[in-house]
Amino acid sequence: MKKNFTGTRNPIIRRCLPSILAIVLGLCALTGCGGSSSGGGAHGSSGKQLSYEDAETELDALLTKIRVDEVQDPAMDIYTDEVSVADTLADISTFPFTVEGSGEINIEIAAPSEFTGESPDDWLNVIAKKFNDSGAKIDGKSVSVTVRKMASGEVVTYMTDGGYRPDVYIPSNYALGEMLRSEGIGVETLADRIAGNTAGMLIKKDVYDSFKEKYGEATVSSVLEATLAGDLTFAYSNPYTSATGLNILTAMLYSFDPENPLSDQASSKLLEYQKKSPPVAYTTGILRTQAAKGVINAMVMEEQAYINQPELKDFVFIPAGIRHDHPVYTFDYVSKDKRAAAELFTEFCLSDESQKLATEKGFNRRDEYEGQDTGLDGAGYRAAQRVWKKNKNGGRPIIAVFVADVSGSMEGDPLRSLRESLVNSSSYISEDNYVGFVSYSDDVTINLPIERFDAKQRAYFSGEVKGLTARGGTATYDAVLVAARMMLDKKQEVPDAKMMLFVLSDGEQNRGYNLDRIVPVIEGLNIPVYTIGYNYSDSSELDELSEINEAASIKANTEDVVNHLRNLFSVEM
Repeated sequence: MKKNFTGTRNPIIRRCLPSILAIVLGLCALTGCGGSSSGGGAHGSSGKQLSYEDAETELDALLTKIRVDEVQDPAMDIYTDEVSVADTLADISTFPFTVEGSGEINIEIAAPSEFTGESPDDWLNVIAKKFNDSGAKIDGKSVSVTVRKMASGEVVTYMTDGGYRPDVYIPSNYALGEMLRSEGIGVETLADRIAGNTAGMLIKKDVYDSFKEKYGEATVSSVLEATLAGDLTFAYSNPYTSATGLNILTAMLYSFDPENPLSDQASSKLLEYQKKSPPVAYTTGILRTQAAKGVINAMVMEEQAYINQPELKDFVFIPAGIRHDHPVYTFDYVSKDKRAAAELFTEFCLSDESQKLATEKGFNRRDEYEGQDTGLDGAGYRAAQRVWKKNKNGGRPIIAVFVADVSGSMEGDPLRSLRESLVNSSSYISEDNYVGFVSYSDDVTINLPIERFDAKQRAYFSGEVKGLTARGGTATYDAVLVAARMMLDKKQEVPDAKMMLFVLSDGEQNRGYNLDRIVPVIEGLNIPVYTIGYNYSDSSELDELSEINEAASIKANTEDVVNHLRNLFSVEM
């Protein structure tokens, strides 16, 4: 049961108050700051580019206007069982059908977004609809296909840990099929390729020539060398969900040790690399955004995506890793009729007409590239993911604060989803990291000070999250400032740590400081703010908050947010 709050100002503010009162008056005169406003519009942007030191001073000045309560005796959840991977998986229905069949024999196909998205990334959708309209039959029974849009890595996770059983699986590359085989699933290959593609690296044209002059041919090894030397800023995507991310990760490990990509030598070099590289991207969309803003000048990408995205025209594509030829798999649990339907659909995909359309959509463009064999089997690819997970933060711990909206509009499904998804997905947070918890409505409450996320802190975290109740207004940015101060204080104890702030909310601020007022502070402190919107409106404020220091902003409904948090924490925590 949650304890009563103290009702007094937080010790953070009491400690700082004597030394900053004089500064506050001067800052208010210069910036026009006033008291907290329920309308949220009283605090205009200061318009300043602040240094780290000035941002910290401004932060402490702003905090004097915020009421902060603190839970004196946090609730400890001692009854929660160990959370399994299955517990963190949202219902399979959160991955949408893009085509639905209605035949007497209907097969379900799981396929990635380069096939199942909007045009021109809709080749499989188009082919599936044509097949369904073709009148195909087996032994007099009508045949159709249903297509589910699902990242290649997510299919592996849901099949191995969530009991998902599609009739056909078309991943981006064969590594995913081998991973299923290594888990004891009876995989049967219907085609090694239905749409040719290559993964690779993009390098900005304005640095490509100087790169080649210094490092010669662009390869995975030379790109890594240039990144370590500070001549490139190369980023890649989550190897647990992204087939491209996994492909390039294993190519990196192979470049570190061609004799054994899973050796201690490869692992230690990956650790060295991760110390200097940008964080792994939550999605390839984030890579594109970072590239457009000039944050990175090299990244991973599939060639078909590169061809079809005009914003990438200023990059040069270099193929790397294994090919992405989209093999077609069925399974030993599939019935005879459904297997026959799968074979019929595969033949339809390989027809001249279908292949012509694939070429028009950006596939089948680099047949001369044979791919780079790293020598890994399915178990090896699984092991490579574990090597990455161990080294992804470059040996540096993370200081994180989770900031939860408990305003009245979160009542019901949003808050229920927040509690459940945050508790379950927190199992992906390493115990080497430091975690605190803050909630807010009209005012701000420090539910849990930042401590190492060991079993005891995890139990306190779970207890406080489960005890959240909704009421009042939405003082989002007051809570962000309080969390920032907590992290700065903790960083004094753990100076090599990276700071991350996570905001979970369902809408716009309507109490306290507004977004413009805190932007210079968060920007100056260089704290990335990851935002997760529950049943979020059309407002862009959460996006803008995350964009300050290039973090992810997730618009999740109350059903699929658990997947987003699981993948986000796998990458960042």
